Amino acid sequence: MIRKKNCLLLTTLILLSAVLAGCGSTAAQPEESTVPAETALEDFKSAGDKTDIAALQQINPEAYAWLEITGTDISFPILQSAEDETFYLTHNIYGEEDDNGSIYTEYYNNTDFADPNTVIYGRNRDEMFGKLHQFQDRDFFDTHREIKIYTAGKTLTYKIFAAYTYDDRHLIATYDFWDQLVFSNYLEDVFAIRAMDAFIDDSVEVTAENKIITLSTGVTGQDDKRYLVQAVLVTE
Repeated sequence: MIRKKNCLLLTTLILLSAVLAGCGSTAAQPEESTVPAETALEDFKSAGDKTDIAALQQINPEAYAWLEITGTDISFPILQSAEDETFYLTHNIYGEEDDNGSIYTEYYNNTDFADPNTVIYGRNRDEMFGKLHQFQDRDFFDTHREIKIYTAGKTLTYKIFAAYTYDDRHLIATYDFWDQLVFSNYLEDVFAIRAMDAFIDDSVEVTAENKIITLSTGVTGQDDKRYLVQAVLVTE
């Protein structure tokens, strides 16, 4: 009986050694990319299939879409942190601390752009959404009206209908855009804006049944203001 137990123990130890040896093998380990992340991002931006989000997520798994305003250099990945809604306010796509931050959404929005209003944030820096202030020029507003958002396998096309300075309220927390009456009243307020630096195209039909995006950035010298560019989904 003792000999049988010893044999079982010896067999168990041999099997355990084999398993541990297999775990230590390097043969099954994935090879590390030899392409720097910065280069990979530039390659994706310039020549990559922007609906190939899996390739973008090799740089950062929290990147889930790419935004471009046609005819401009406003072209960025969109990120969303699962835990800290403002993480990408102060971090770049590589997860490094960076005063320029990234272009991002908060987790109050879903990442499929099916929400009534998806708010996309970026800092008021020349490298980021500071570029949005070009829409304060009427000619620029009139000639750059298309936004494309590339998601996994499809492209969403939006038409810009408004660009204006607003207060710094948190839009998603302030308005229940899922309530069509609330959304409708909000849109009426937007189309009623009359300000020197506001451009609103009331020939574009936008109703509470539509889906819109709001690009949001700061205003230099006015911490209580936001500059917003809004567009309605026209094709997907």
